[in-house]
Amino acid sequence: MEGKNTFSETALIEELQTDRADDCFVANFDERKDYFIEKNGEKFAGTHLIVDCIGAQNLDSLEAVERCMRTAVAAADATLLHIHLHHFTPNGGISGVAVLAESHISIHSWPEHGYAAMDVFMCGDAKPHNTLDVIQAAFEPEELRVEEFLRGKGALQWRDGLKKHSI
Repeated sequence: MEGKNTFSETALIEELQTDRADDCFVANFDERKDYFIEKNGEKFAGTHLIVDCIGAQNLDSLEAVERCMRTAVAAADATLLHIHLHHFTPNGGISGVAVLAESHISIHSWPEHGYAAMDVFMCGDAKPHNTLDVIQAAFEPEELRVEEFLRGKGALQWRDGLKKHSI
């Protein structure tokens, strides 16, 4: 059955440019329970850890990956909503995500290279750094590289004339 696409990008842009859209955003933001985090005088949405597991083990085991994700969620005091994992064949790599109330933990593994790329992004009171010991124990990497990004830093300034796009 064919349906008519009623989405109008122009109408959406016009709506977002009105004061009404600003008021709606502020009202919805004020009602949220997981407000932006404020630490060391900076306000941001959450902490995003980009994790590289190099020379790692157990990267082709669905059970090990799921156990790691569940344990990491508990260690971070986060709220698990759903885990979805996909096991690729013939190489055995796994891609998946633990969807959290506070955001997500994801993995993409290449067991034939002993490598896994992981994301740990959490907002609110969750403790994303607590996941690192869990990841270390689960995959026993020879090297664990971690980069931290404060997501949404400065995002609340958009109403005060922040540029639409920045690179």
